[in-house]
Amino acid sequence: MNFVFISPNYPDTYWMFCRGLKKYGAKVLAIVDTPYNSLQPELKAHCDECYVVSSFHNYDEMVRALGYFTFKYGKIDWIESNNEAWLTLDARLRDNFNVKTGFSFSQIDEFQSKAAMKKYYESVGIPTARYLLVDSLESALDFAHKVGYPLVLKPDHGVGASFTYKLQSDEDLRHYYNQTMQYHMILEEYIDGTVFTLDGLCDGNSNIRFLSSMEYIGSCMDSVNNQLSMASYTTLEISDEYRQLAQKTIKAFKLKNRFFHCEFFRLNKDIEGLGPKGFVLGLEVNFRPPGGICPDLMNYACDIDVYDLWAQLLLTQNCPDIINKPYSAGFAGRRDSIHYKYSIEKLQNEFKDDIIYVKHLPKAFAAAMGDELIVARWKTKENRDAFYQKALMIEN
Repeated sequence: MNFVFISPNYPDTYWMFCRGLKKYGAKVLAIVDTPYNSLQPELKAHCDECYVVSSFHNYDEMVRALGYFTFKYGKIDWIESNNEAWLTLDARLRDNFNVKTGFSFSQIDEFQSKAAMKKYYESVGIPTARYLLVDSLESALDFAHKVGYPLVLKPDHGVGASFTYKLQSDEDLRHYYNQTMQYHMILEEYIDGTVFTLDGLCDGNSNIRFLSSMEYIGSCMDSVNNQLSMASYTTLEISDEYRQLAQKTIKAFKLKNRFFHCEFFRLNKDIEGLGPKGFVLGLEVNFRPPGGICPDLMNYACDIDVYDLWAQLLLTQNCPDIINKPYSAGFAGRRDSIHYKYSIEKLQNEFKDDIIYVKHLPKAFAAAMGDELIVARWKTKENRDAFYQKALMIEN
């Protein structure tokens, strides 16, 4: 089996996907955008060949790479990156090289639209926030006056909280409309709810084989826009309600043989027209692993290797069902601009049995996750709460 993996050099843990593919019998053909001599030895060791391009944005180069692999090794069976930035690229290449084990370009183009996602959620009875695809300031103002403020303005195709704004007034709407009018934006009613995720792996029959859930402390949007602390953790248990919710979502999107990262709101209070406190609404679905260090948090929480599990599932359809979660694993992202009451050294001394590592992040990750990352795991909710209470406490 010829498996083309795009960008196993970034994030730097993604070489482990190649390790798993090699372990379960694939010929691993990597495409990278950095010089060969700069690649991690582990990546080189688990690839049959690496093809270097100057940029993944240069589609002609990508076609030449696939053409070379096809000429040398025969028909390509899989093309995948597991990276949000390259999902569209993966799909275009599948179309061009007649690879059927994944999304086509037309499928992924629709699935990456936040507006289009809503009809899939709603097809299985999962409601979503009211929205408008913004085509003019007038229509946006009409929507705002109908639904009421606050509202959220964000890219219809986009990742994370970049270019996402909470609007409180017509003045805000006019201001951010003028700033973003060159983009395809979606305007949604603001949901007073707690965001949680359901993440995992599904097989060729759209059955979930591994499921994890993650909760946040604070708001991703506020953290990015206002440079606040950021924190997230995997839960110790997943309710039957969540399992059913995840399976309905996977069936709605007809996902097969891939990671998924589904986001939901749970209402913090009764909201007329939406539902009572505790009611769940669909937010969006991403068709890849959760970002950043989240795959590693899954590993720490369950004492597993999700990189290996993914490869085993794709290539054999015979992987263990992971049920037990002995730990909750998470991170606290602290900002250099914030003066915290407890130093890293004090936290490491007090929570030495819980903290796995501390790392200062490069700018590319720091904007979303914080400048200094503390990664830990806990056996009880009480230990987790005690850690976060001190790790995020600001000096008065």
